[in-house]
Amino acid sequence: MPYQWTHPDPKTRVLSLWPHRSLPRRGFAAMILMAFVLGTVPLYGLIGTVFLWGLLPFILAVVAALWWGLEKSYRDGEILEELTLTPQTAHLRRTDRKGNTQEWDCNSYWARTEIHLSRGPVPFYVTLTGNGRTVEIGSFLSEDERKALYDELVTALDDMRNA
Repeated sequence: MPYQWTHPDPKTRVLSLWPHRSLPRRGFAAMILMAFVLGTVPLYGLIGTVFLWGLLPFILAVVAALWWGLEKSYRDGEILEELTLTPQTAHLRRTDRKGNTQEWDCNSYWARTEIHLSRGPVPFYVTLTGNGRTVEIGSFLSEDERKALYDELVTALDDMRNA
């Protein structure tokens, strides 16, 4: 799962969430190499002819477009959300790919977790409500991960209220 609970001390829980990476950097390099090699296969028969120079820029453009698309996907996925729960406070910090942060604080006793089956931008949309605001959490997770996250958040908030 692309999230993890840690316990820095007995009364604190920290939840870190990040987007799932289905293609690691090593796979990225292999994909670019494979696209280049397979893209140049038709050119082998054209070595020594003028047609090679007519097709080569298009094949290189395809490899460059693939590189750009995969890099953009990696940059867009550099999101980190951290929820810190203590018996007194619930604090959510979201850092986007540009380094901008958004923060939300609430008394953990009044914090409420909700799951919206179909009213959110994604199915099983998970939100935290408290201190007059509602904030999303883990919207980049899959449906099953959001369901599991909701159950874990409810349990963690109940534990903080009873601590």
